[in-house]
Amino acid sequence: MGYVTAVPHPRSEAAGPARAGRLSLAVALLAGALGAAVALLATRQRWSEGTATVAGGAFPLTAKGSDVTGVPAALAIVGLAALVAVFAVRKAGRLLVAGVLALSGAGIVTAALIGAGDSSALDEQAAKASGDTSATVAALSHTAWPYVAVVGGVLILVAGLLALRYGRLWPAMSGRYERDGAPRARRKAVAVDPDRPEDIWKALDRGEDPTGA
Repeated sequence: MGYVTAVPHPRSEAAGPARAGRLSLAVALLAGALGAAVALLATRQRWSEGTATVAGGAFPLTAKGSDVTGVPAALAIVGLAALVAVFAVRKAGRLLVAGVLALSGAGIVTAALIGAGDSSALDEQAAKASGDTSATVAALSHTAWPYVAVVGGVLILVAGLLALRYGRLWPAMSGRYERDGAPRARRKAVAVDPDRPEDIWKALDRGEDPTGA
């Protein structure tokens, strides 16, 4: 008695990559957009605080993330632009843009971790407040906002890695104008009878010259 081997339907075989492409696209868009928003928000918050001795008293000092380092905010904008640009390019260009997206996330993580323990911004404020260039901040403490920026960077990094892995399955903005990567052939102009006004109007609507010049 023979055995019949089931052959998978071509549609079922194609459904796997298509589903992975749709899922990765949704996750990348969400992670990239959310990561950029989180990183930008975190840089506007207070990262560190301390005091400076002014006229025998303690003068409070605070530093926002943008005072400590401008790298996370700048890379968040670059990452957001790369997230949009990844749909405007194909093949090698898409891999390049996806790499920029991933590197933007990694850069935000690195800069935020370094800034989490940085005191130079408050030291500058202490020197200005006290009038002593050698003055430094006292009672230095840091908030959790640098680590929130790290989370934003990680999300952008994830979006970049997904673009590198699954970007070839994602659609492109020019897909509606192209088929298989090649421009569509222009339609042959329809002959216009100059004695029929309706043909002339139809030609004008199509953007053709009814005179044939």
